[in-house]
Amino acid sequence: DTKQVYFYLFKLLRRCILQLSKPSVEGPLGNPPYEKPSIAKGVTNFVLFKFNHLPPKEWQMMYDLAKMFLHCLNHWKLETPTARKQQMSTEEISAYKVNYTRWLCYCHVPAFCDSLPHYDTTLIFGRSLLKSVFQTMRKQLLDKFRAEKDKMPPEKRTLVLTHFPRFLSLLEEEIYSNVSPIWDPEFKQNPPAHVSAGAGAMGEVAVTGGKKRPGDALEEDSEDVKRRKYEDENLEEAVAEIVGVIEDQNKALGPQAMFPEHAPRDEAAKIEERNKVIEFHCIANSLTDRVPKQTMLWLIALQNVFSHQLPRMPKEYITRLVFDPKHKTLALVKDGRPIGGICFRMFPSQGFSEIVFCAVTSNEQVKGYGTHLMNHLKDYHIRNGVMHFLTFADEFAVGYFKKQGFSKDLKLPKGVYGGYIKDYEGATLMGCELNPKIVYVEFTAVVRRQKEILKKLVERKQEQIRQVHPGLSCFRDGVREIAVESIPGILETGWEPPPQDKFRYKSTRNSDEKADQEHLYNVLKTILTACRNHQSSWPFLNPVDRKAVPDYYEHIKFPMDMKTMAERLKA
Repeated sequence: DTKQVYFYLFKLLRRCILQLSKPSVEGPLGNPPYEKPSIAKGVTNFVLFKFNHLPPKEWQMMYDLAKMFLHCLNHWKLETPTARKQQMSTEEISAYKVNYTRWLCYCHVPAFCDSLPHYDTTLIFGRSLLKSVFQTMRKQLLDKFRAEKDKMPPEKRTLVLTHFPRFLSLLEEEIYSNVSPIWDPEFKQNPPAHVSAGAGAMGEVAVTGGKKRPGDALEEDSEDVKRRKYEDENLEEAVAEIVGVIEDQNKALGPQAMFPEHAPRDEAAKIEERNKVIEFHCIANSLTDRVPKQTMLWLIALQNVFSHQLPRMPKEYITRLVFDPKHKTLALVKDGRPIGGICFRMFPSQGFSEIVFCAVTSNEQVKGYGTHLMNHLKDYHIRNGVMHFLTFADEFAVGYFKKQGFSKDLKLPKGVYGGYIKDYEGATLMGCELNPKIVYVEFTAVVRRQKEILKKLVERKQEQIRQVHPGLSCFRDGVREIAVESIPGILETGWEPPPQDKFRYKSTRNSDEKADQEHLYNVLKTILTACRNHQSSWPFLNPVDRKAVPDYYEHIKFPMDMKTMAERLKA
């Protein structure tokens, strides 16, 4: 079932390497998408069709289950046609074999071979493939969840073992029903009222695959695709050229480029790390293995740093946690001695770490060490598959943690961390969710480079489209009014006349202008009234008194106040 496909793809890739061309799967398989509506669209329709009457919380749960189902299907390994021969008729196995080959070429192999164009299974296949795999997939999914139930948090366990089977049963009815409306290409149903317009738009993207890939453009016209492809190629060339210019400028600037204006907080720390001035080490005590002397000396030094910088914490408590084998400390070492660190405890089974202590010695602060230290800790956790931080921050630390991406709005449900972390009186619980696609120690540099590239792209675009037209001189000759479309350059901006016939437009123009003036007056009056009623508006309510501030009008050439604005509005 698979050998011939792999051999064909191997020959295709080899040929493209020799010819320096992009690989394209050709032959009788056709090009995606293979069926409309797609599986993702059908499941989206299913959620709207079946659950629009539910209260917000239950609707959101069904929506999340739909996303989970589509995610599982996108990463599901289909059974080979040979393994399914006993369960299908000759006609069904023939159709399944074609879909299986398409899945191999466009979904499965490209997932680990970046040279081939990759598509999500749920975006290019439709009801026929879903009907052939649903029964098997449902059984295997539920068996897998039951086997792993002991490792799951309570909330997730309830979701996948209680609500998910019901969701799959309802979906099964719609998949195999001959009169189900969700597979109608013309099916349209608005989201429920409690789903806002912004959330609704985001929700559809999430349910229909989430990650943007080549398959997202399948529904667009071919001309649109070609135009975008051409623009993308030009954009890539422009970006490459701009990057070259930026790098050349940095070389020309020499030492001045080391600390550019508005440099990130951790820029100096990164340079010191590159020059081996500072080092980062993750260390911990052990009761079973022999601990190196250097590690023990660093732990003692860190205990002193934490005790000195966190005077409210009992010294015995700090000592107990720093030397506890379950806790680790990321040490910032300068000139052979620790000058700061972050003590934390990982809970891999729960998917989070608790940050217990975080401090940099006072004479080394305001140098970007704290930010760089936290970025190293984030990268360390991503490498170990832990994507959440929790910490109790006191009133002096809340600002620091906010700058590092922490928030009081926790992404983890309480059932995940309840009973695991230590509670501190008078402190604020904050959390941070990590993005595995980001290398945090390089994050500020990448964002800075992106900003520079965008600025240059905008400047180039402005040079292309910016045209200065001479002023309108017709009014000097006594002309009272002119048609808007006769203004030079107005049509090039994309402006179009109102969608009304010319005769009616002429007859109603005066009344329309009067209505526009009244509407504008009411809008401005409402805004001005709201400004005057604002608690901080008192200095601007009346003109400045010359007697109170004699030289005010010498410095302020064009004074303005709300009383004057109201008089002008009435006039």
